[in-house]
Amino acid sequence: MKKPVYFSIALLLIVSTSCRMRNNHVKETQSATSQPSPQKAFFATMQIRDTIRTGAPVELVFTVYNHTDSLVKFLRWQTPFEPLMSQYLEIKDEQGEEVLYKGPMAKRMMPPPASSYLALNPMDSLVAKVDILKGYALTRPAKYTITYTSENVSGLKVRKQVSFVYR
Repeated sequence: MKKPVYFSIALLLIVSTSCRMRNNHVKETQSATSQPSPQKAFFATMQIRDTIRTGAPVELVFTVYNHTDSLVKFLRWQTPFEPLMSQYLEIKDEQGEEVLYKGPMAKRMMPPPASSYLALNPMDSLVAKVDILKGYALTRPAKYTITYTSENVSGLKVRKQVSFVYR
């Protein structure tokens, strides 16, 4: 008599657990297939020439895209949208050795004033260019990789790193 009771309780637990798991899966799927979040449609990219001659400007092109249907603002601090005031890029050679940052390090007042933000209209983009040599000590020929490291400050998510050969 005890076996059928235990069997019934176990079966009930299995069914109720699977129903809860099914409901959670449905909620996750619904949120994943609904409208894309602004974070996924608001991003930045970097571009640089593949090969750059030693001593020539090392120009990085930084583009911010707003593929949303609303105005988006981001902090210009630690981006190429302001003069080089702090280290916001990590530049490493093929051996993983980091290039020395030699530029200024600005102290900032918090919270940032409204003038420190840039607004980007829906379906628009902004482009800024920066010469890496003005803030980083590229002293020898090598292959370098650049990573944007100030996402937490500016609010900009850069989709990938860029690389170039410095000859």
